[in-house]
Amino acid sequence: MRYVKVVVEKHADGYVAYPLGLKGVIVGEGDTYDEALADVKSAIRFHIETFGQDVFEADPPLLEAFIAEAGVGI
Repeated sequence: MRYVKVVVEKHADGYVAYPLGLKGVIVGEGDTYDEALADVKSAIRFHIETFGQDVFEADPPLLEAFIAEAGVGI
């Protein structure tokens, strides 16, 4: 079993989830956090089955992910 870090975003109309550290575009969605997480896990499995182990970025592995807010003057 491999573990993948996943970002789950809450929006007004539901949840969107996507993995970090994988090559390609992989997205899951759902009305709840759990639905979005289950959907993205299914999408990750399909992506690996389709494209193989090369979808994992090897150098360097993602250790942690942080969310920050930054003001940008435009």
